[in-house]
Parts: sequence; C-alpha cells; structure tokens
Amino acid sequence: MSEGVAGWFNNIVNYGVGIIWGNNDWLIASNPWYGLLMFLLIGAGLYFTVVTRFIQFRHFGHMWQLLRVSNQGRKDGGISSFEALMTSLAARVGTGNLAGVAIAIYLGGPGAVFWMWMTAIVGMSTSFIESTLAQAYKVPHNDNVYRGGPAYYIEKGLGKRWLAIFFSVCLLVAFGLAFNGVQSNTIAQATNEAFGVPTWMTGAVLVALVAPVVFGGLRSVARIAGKIVPIMAILYILLALFIIITNFSQFPAAIVLIVKSAFGFEQAAGGVIGYGIAQAMINGIKRGLFSNEAGMGSAPNAAATAKSHPDHPAVQGFMQMLGVFMDTLIICTATASIIILSGVVDPNVEQEGIQLTQLALSQYVGDLGIIFVAIAIFFFSFTSIIANYSYGESNLEFISGTKNAKVMIMIFRFMVLGMVFVGAVASLPAIWNFADLSMGLMALVNLVAILMLSPVALRILRDYERQVKEGKTGDQIKFDPDDFVKLKDEANRDAWTD
Repeated sequence: MSEGVAGWFNNIVNYGVGIIWGNNDWLIASNPWYGLLMFLLIGAGLYFTVVTRFIQFRHFGHMWQLLRVSNQGRKDGGISSFEALMTSLAARVGTGNLAGVAIAIYLGGPGAVFWMWMTAIVGMSTSFIESTLAQAYKVPHNDNVYRGGPAYYIEKGLGKRWLAIFFSVCLLVAFGLAFNGVQSNTIAQATNEAFGVPTWMTGAVLVALVAPVVFGGLRSVARIAGKIVPIMAILYILLALFIIITNFSQFPAAIVLIVKSAFGFEQAAGGVIGYGIAQAMINGIKRGLFSNEAGMGSAPNAAATAKSHPDHPAVQGFMQMLGVFMDTLIICTATASIIILSGVVDPNVEQEGIQLTQLALSQYVGDLGIIFVAIAIFFFSFTSIIANYSYGESNLEFISGTKNAKVMIMIFRFMVLGMVFVGAVASLPAIWNFADLSMGLMALVNLVAILMLSPVALRILRDYERQVKEGKTGDQIKFDPDDFVKLKDEANRDAWTD
C-alpha cells in the first residue's frame, strides 16, 4: 500500500515538474504546457527589457559605479548593498556554474552557451524589477537587518497573504532544505573524487562549518558571503583567463563555434539543423535560468536586507542586475571556455557534469585541475548553503510572525544541518524532484506578482533616473513612499526613516 502511494506521489511530482520545467522528454509530444515556466521566464524578461527601455544596456556602466560605493551606507550593524549582492551571488554561484554548464554543453552542444548568455541578458531586467520591489516593500527588524522579498510584496502589494504564505512554503522546501542537500551532495562527490574522502566525513565537516554561520543569523551569512564569494570568484576567473590566454589562438574559433551551434549551422550539413537548435536552446535556457535565478523569487530575499547607498529601492535593483551578469556572463562563461577549449566533450560517451569540468581542467593543469574544481565546488556550494538558509529564515519568520519566530527558526536550523548531512551521504532523487516542483511553483507565483506590480517598479525607476538627471548623488538621492500613490499606504515608512 505504501509503495503504491509513493509511486502515485512520484508520478504526480514528475508530471508537475515536466509541465513546469519540461524535464520529461515524452511531455514534449503529450502536453501543450511543456516547459511552461521556461517560456514564461523568457517572456517576462523580454517584456521587462522593453518597458524599462533596455535598462541592462542603458545603465550598464552605472551598475559598476554603484558597486564601487556599495559598502557605504551601512549603519548600526546592518547589511550593506555589497553584502546583499554577495549573499545573492553566494546562492547563485554553485553547482550550476561548474556542473550545470558542463551538462548544458554535453546535452545541447556549444550553442547552449549562447542561449545561456541570452537568458542572462533578458533576465537582468527581471532581476531589476523583483529586487526593486523587494526593497520598496521591505520592513525593519530589531536586529537592524531588514526583511523582505516576494512574500512581503505579494501580501502588501497584491493583498493576498494566503498566496504569500504559499510562496514562502515552496521556498522553504526548495531552498531552505532540499537544495542544501543537493549542494552538500555535490561537495561530497567532488571531494571523494579528488581526495578519496568518505562522503559521511565530508557531511560531518560541512555540518560543523555551517552550524556557527546559520546560528549567527542573517548578518553572519552576509558577512561570510562578503568575504568568501569575491575571493573564490576572482580565483576561478583568473584560472579561466590563464587558460584562454595560453590557448588564445583557439579562442576566436571557440566563440565562432558557440554562435554557429546556437543557430544550427554546424548541424546543417547533416540535415538535423532544427533538432540541433532546439537542443541548444532548451539546455542553454534551462541551465541559464537555474544558474542566475532571475525571476525565481530567491534573490529578492537578499536584496531586501540591504541599507543601500544611495538609499533608494532602485539601487538594489541595479546591484542584483549586476549579480546576474557576474553569475552567467562571467563565471559560467569561464567554465564554458575551459570545457570547449579542452575538447573533452564526447556526445557518444555518457559524462557527469562535475567530472566533465574536472576532466577539462586536468587537460591544462593535470591532476591539479581535479583538486581545484573540488575546492571551488566546496566554497561555492558552502556559500550557497548558508545563503539558501538565509532565504528560508526570512520566509519562516514571515509565516510565523516575529513574536513566534524564535522557536521555529531554531527548529529550522537543526533541520537544515540534518539535510546537509543527509544530502552528503545519500542520493534522494524523489526529494530533489519535489524540490524542482516547489521551486517551479514559487517562480510561477513570483512572476505573476512582479508582472502585476511592475508599474510600481517602473515608477521607482523613473524617480531614481529623475534625481540622477538633476545631478544628485549619494545621500542626496532619497526615496519617499508618499511620492507614490500605491506605496503611500503599502510601504513601511519606518524602513525609510533614519
């Protein structure tokens, strides 16, 4: 009986995942909603790109200007704009940047990289909208770290607390628990491959490292992410640049190969151009969305925590746009360059994602490549775990309320640590599939919300652009909810009063 119920449950979950993500090949022919979320995310990104007048291009330089002053403005132990960016990058930069890119290339060919780029470019505008809304609807807290995110702007902006709670529950299942198990499993497998360390031992070490960070709360997560993420990202990019420079004669040909494969020119001679384009698009877009998380509703939880400089909601919108750019157009491109230049991809031989990246690096630096990827995965995935935890804590507090949150958060912390250990020693595909379904549902809810609330974000953008055009900078740029008809009764004024 229990096996029958479990089988029925798995079938329902698999069908749901197939509809939302398009993970099951047979659904292409049998279900018209195949890959619903993939098309909705891209469609929303294109819409936001147009209505913001191509914000990712117009304000590309301005994003970097804001990054230079992003550690200013923090007061009374709060979280700076830079630390909020690093927290979101900690969640974004993980297995998807090393293993996910390899899988995309293996399944979709080099052309998948081009579609990852396109996904990131349109996703930057989506990230601006959701992160700006998260800042606009943020609320103060007694630890001087703001709280906010999709649950908050769904409740206040749309007046639907039940939908906000549904979003929070989906996020808790996906990011708070299951994906932390996925990250620890990746760390354990890579460490075992490189050093022969038993998975249970890696799990125990991870629990010991994660525990003091999560028990330190959101501020602790931001501080650790702010130190680890920049160092690891820079080291990884430097390694990729070294490989590109030492093989520069092949690099232009690799770029040409990516573009040709994206549009099926490489397959044209074989008469399979349509299939080649489809595989490149599906795998590139899917892996790009998984990696940069634009529109998923995860990064806005980090964006809301910041005391930005200048203190205006649009600033975190720009900063999180930069996060998408860094994740996909820089770090994922670094991985793709290493793999394509190595020539190790063989479509006729089944290859695991992380092992493929390790094999590609070993072509340049020998066994050190396997070790380096294991170390990079460790730090990237470790920071993803603590960032995912911070998303979960914020949403758990939203559900339970500030007064009842302490006990619930303490239980949640132990559940996270338990999942980290279980994920390291076990393979639980049914749980991971359920997490995919949960993440897909939360993304659908978030996309509907930000599409409905996008006029608010657009007015905030125009207000910021007006002040910049007037020559205002730094503390001269201000945000007043009373200047906006909708926010006058919905935004928390205490969040915008020094």
